[in-house]
Amino acid sequence: MNNEPKRELIADRLRLARELSGLSQGQVAKRLGIQRPAVSEAEAGRRKVSAEELAKLSEIYAVSISWLAGVDPRNEDVEQDKIELAAREIAKLKKEDAERLWELLKVFRRSTDKS
Repeated sequence: MNNEPKRELIADRLRLARELSGLSQGQVAKRLGIQRPAVSEAEAGRRKVSAEELAKLSEIYAVSISWLAGVDPRNEDVEQDKIELAAREIAKLKKEDAERLWELLKVFRRSTDKS
């Protein structure tokens, strides 16, 4: 059985969740009690992630273990994943910052509609 697509999906989700959480690989490694290259290898799909690490990463990134593991029953659309994770981060913003972001999105949308 070829697990390469699943490993790539997990690696992509680990990287995406870390980036959207605003953490560096070094910061994640420190929280996990491992070396930074181990995080890099996991995000590249060259290192398996233990169940304990997966559980801790889900806490760090505030996502479900099933989503990180690629067994979430929802579709595996990476763009949709980005939108959902970004929405979680937006929800954490102060009200005035969220309103500024909303205004920027409207300006961006108008500029892309003209293209």
